[in-house]
Amino acid sequence: MDLLLAAFPPELGPLRDAPPRGWETACTGVGALTAAATTARLIAERRPERVVFLGTCGRYDDRLGLFDCLWASEAIATSLEEVWGEAYRPEIERTRWAASLAGPLPGHRVAVPPAITRTAKAARALAAVAPAEHLELTGVYAACAAAGVTFGGALVVVNDVGPDAQVQWKANHAEGSARLIEALRRLGFIEGA
Repeated sequence: MDLLLAAFPPELGPLRDAPPRGWETACTGVGALTAAATTARLIAERRPERVVFLGTCGRYDDRLGLFDCLWASEAIATSLEEVWGEAYRPEIERTRWAASLAGPLPGHRVAVPPAITRTAKAARALAAVAPAEHLELTGVYAACAAAGVTFGGALVVVNDVGPDAQVQWKANHAEGSARLIEALRRLGFIEGA
């Protein structure tokens, strides 16, 4: 059995109630810490062979277009304070997780800050880390890595990171999630449900 995860039900779309053959679905909740704890619990309970996270993300700049679908090749825990040199992490703290599952979409690194970035200035700074921002991925990837489960993530860009992100996300997240699921079906990664 394989496990499809998303932060909340709309990002699973029709897969939530009708998962593809061989897959089960679940939601992690919002934020990296909640996602890590929930993913660890789900792995212990369901014992999947592989875990794939589906979600929406924001873009920092024009390296990605709106509604581009991507494979999260690496999830990077970071913060604006780190990028600006105002904070640092202990050398032994792990902050990067590479997907252990190859995906059917173009691979991109994904920055995972502790909160949604609200300013254009901050988005420009975090663009040095990755082209996209997401909130749960490091939690999911860390839990899977710790459990020895193969993992990856498919995301769709639905907003520009910055002051208008929430308005754009609300307007685009449902359509983006539908486009992501359709892309994964079209590429044969998941069967039609």
